Amino acid sequence: MIIREKEPANLEMPFETLDGFLTPNELFYVRSHFPIPPVDLKTWRLRIEGAVEHPLSLSYEEICAMPTRTIASTLECAGNNRVFLVPKVKGTQWGLGAVGNAEWTGVPLADLLQKAGLKDSAVEVILEGADSGSVSDDPKPTGKIHFTRSIPKAKALADTLLAFQMNGETLPASHGFPLRAIVPGWYAVASIKWLQRIVVTDQPFNGYYQTVDYAYWKENPNGPELLPLTTMQVKAEIARPKINEVLPAGQTYRVIGTAWAAEAEIAQVEFSDDGGKSWQSATLQGEPVKNAWRLWECEWKTPAERGLRTLMVRATDASGQTQPDQRDLNRGTYMINHCLPIEVEIR
Repeated sequence: MIIREKEPANLEMPFETLDGFLTPNELFYVRSHFPIPPVDLKTWRLRIEGAVEHPLSLSYEEICAMPTRTIASTLECAGNNRVFLVPKVKGTQWGLGAVGNAEWTGVPLADLLQKAGLKDSAVEVILEGADSGSVSDDPKPTGKIHFTRSIPKAKALADTLLAFQMNGETLPASHGFPLRAIVPGWYAVASIKWLQRIVVTDQPFNGYYQTVDYAYWKENPNGPELLPLTTMQVKAEIARPKINEVLPAGQTYRVIGTAWAAEAEIAQVEFSDDGGKSWQSATLQGEPVKNAWRLWECEWKTPAERGLRTLMVRATDASGQTQPDQRDLNRGTYMINHCLPIEVEIR
């Protein structure tokens, strides 16, 4: 793993090690804002409160005994690819590997909310992690805060999962043991780790991590509006060749990578070896899985002449959304999905 920060742990998958549909747990990127909180399963409880008829306090054993569901879902850090931004911006300098795809097993959040009895006034569901600490950048609240985000009631009831297994194994501590949320199709900031409390609220939640941080500007007729990050943008990345790799001239090379979007399936991936001047279609691998990435490959004849080559890839989803050529500056340091230049050397 590439160490982006030692404490709290922020570790990136070397993306060139991509080797299949599922990312092994030991290679799945780790994003932490605060240190991993200690957990004692004897006393740990998940609390569900707020705009519900029957507040709940559930043990780990009680949750694991409920009917489970397993889904494949891609999680991408909202700041993935930040190192490509010019000029350099603040924040963890992720390359290509702050993204991964895993099978998650757990209990549908809808089942727990129905058990608690949602009130008609419910609007949003707040997810609170046990991890906490002080925010360093202004503007900021005083004292320690928990890492907390909210999702709309509709999304909570539709497909959000409370997972206690990852790729068939007990959820690792770095990925949220004993319980984490998986919010399919959304940036991973919403998939709260070390989940300890769920609050159903009858009004919009304007917490730090979806207003001051993890938010972006969207243009509208009344002027720019600040919104929390939600759905992932359509995107493809090249895993091999890796950045600055030296390749032999005049040889056939198998370019591989992945592509993903939010709700819509990936419909097409295109590859360019001249910095986006011309494109050729890549071949999609396997069958599409909703909210999970799709592997692709492309047979490329490397040029006969020596020198540097800029490779690019772009994806289009079934709704017709295609990766843009240029960066949307309203997104700040997040939601980076423009076509990325991967430079290699032909020798």
